[in-house]
Amino acid sequence: MEGLFRRNVQEHPEPIQAEVRGEIPSWMEGVLIRNGPGKHKIGETEYNHWFDGMALLHSFTIKNGDVFYRSKYLSSDTYNRNVEANRIVVSEFGTMAYPDPCKNIFAKTFSYLSHIIPEFTDNCLINIIRNGGDYYASSEANFVWKIDPRTLESVEKVDYSKYAAINLATSHPHYDSAGNTLNMGTSIFNKGKTKYIIFQIPPSAPGSETKRKNTSLKNLEVVCSIPSRSLRQPSYFHSFGMSENYILFIEQPFKLDILKLATAYIRGVSWASCLVFHKDEKTWIHLVDRRSKKEVPTKFYTDALVFFHHVNAYEENDHLILDLISYPDSSLYELFYLKNLEGSFENPAKIPAVPCCKRFVLPLQFDKDADVGSNLVCLPSTTASAVKEKDGSVYCQPELLCEGIELPHINYDYNGRKYRYIYATGVKWNPVPTKITKFDILNKRKLCWEEEHCWPAEPVFVPSPNAKEEDDGIILSTIVTTQPQKPPFLLILDAKTFKERARATVNVELHLDLHGLFIPKKDLKTEQETNAEGGHESKGVPSNKTSNVPEASLPAEQQMEGL
Repeated sequence: MEGLFRRNVQEHPEPIQAEVRGEIPSWMEGVLIRNGPGKHKIGETEYNHWFDGMALLHSFTIKNGDVFYRSKYLSSDTYNRNVEANRIVVSEFGTMAYPDPCKNIFAKTFSYLSHIIPEFTDNCLINIIRNGGDYYASSEANFVWKIDPRTLESVEKVDYSKYAAINLATSHPHYDSAGNTLNMGTSIFNKGKTKYIIFQIPPSAPGSETKRKNTSLKNLEVVCSIPSRSLRQPSYFHSFGMSENYILFIEQPFKLDILKLATAYIRGVSWASCLVFHKDEKTWIHLVDRRSKKEVPTKFYTDALVFFHHVNAYEENDHLILDLISYPDSSLYELFYLKNLEGSFENPAKIPAVPCCKRFVLPLQFDKDADVGSNLVCLPSTTASAVKEKDGSVYCQPELLCEGIELPHINYDYNGRKYRYIYATGVKWNPVPTKITKFDILNKRKLCWEEEHCWPAEPVFVPSPNAKEEDDGIILSTIVTTQPQKPPFLLILDAKTFKERARATVNVELHLDLHGLFIPKKDLKTEQETNAEGGHESKGVPSNKTSNVPEASLPAEQQMEGL
């Protein structure tokens, strides 16, 4: 098990054709891109936390029933500096690095005080997101890296702070029907205030990409800001929620201590040690009206919890329903220190907190004269409650939907709408998922895929063309294996029945990844469009197909052309 986390995986920048068993739906063409840590040791130095590893992008390109695999390390400034020095010289969240170990304490202090709020790493290892018509590798810092989704080449480093006053940003934006990207970030000590910033990036204007870069980002708009309840201890957040008319932000008592952060370097501790869970504090649920761009005045709160992933949010009969995966404390983050990942995970004591999928229900319209202590939730379909307090605030108690699922996905066509199905990884006593699960919220039933020696990644739902039902589509998941005779593969499931449709096996070493997305063929720019934007020089092979050359006999690079 330890080897799953400490792997230094070799990149494969040129496409490798996979061996397909089964039949891939004829309508399915596009690229599944995944992101995650692939290198944890550089020279004689090693990272402390699994989330610190160098970002390794990998993709499965699907065309005409064939599948092609490739992988490439993100060519970030962090990666290049570390490789050039042959040791870790850029700090990550769980590992503090000292570029010049010969410096005395005074020199270290002087160099660090030049920026009290540190410049974070550009090692964007968490997700692949879309801004405008472009795709980016992202993390939780203010940097994102534009990539070529076809070749995985690193194209351009982008700093959000040049467009909005933020120091941190989530890796889980939302996309609305107009093509806007909505995201959130934290602004630390800006003009003496610490606040949470909701910002929107519009879709690219027609023809604008051919004239200048980052047109969408230059039109970034701050939608709303929410003051932090603590100037020096803003809440950590990995994601946020969005319904048709509201943005939901949960200010959890898992906080980043800014004073500790500012002195971490000279104290010789990591930034991760500055995250503190306050178990006796409340968790506040903020609603921002997307129409007025103002925060709803009602104060909603619940008990202390830690969460990373929203599932979905929607409105029903003057209520807002919010589903998320939560934990009773912050022990999950501690678990992923590499020293804690050694040995077997058969002992349940290794996993102190099991993820729970919970449903909160917030009344949007209610009688202001309602009795104190009365439950304001009027929906008969839930056991969740929202009790009016004496001071006018509303105390929310959730309904438990299910336990043991993480990395949730839905049919994104139902994002912000009433929905029925959650696709997720299944976990029990092991921090690595052992199964893929489809959870039916309506009847509380699960369908699962599981296979011995297989460790599945986050499932990605791809809808069928002209789908009539919510679960009409397929599920994609990359599968890492721990049996030498069993190579890793891309798994393709029927989302309705959860039966295997196909698998594409590759004879390479895969790494455990975190998040990613599927880009349909129609959303991929052609090589000519990319070059017209002044982008990087493509490494693609010019097409020289002739009518008498069978496609199967062409190199993998040429077989992928036209996608």
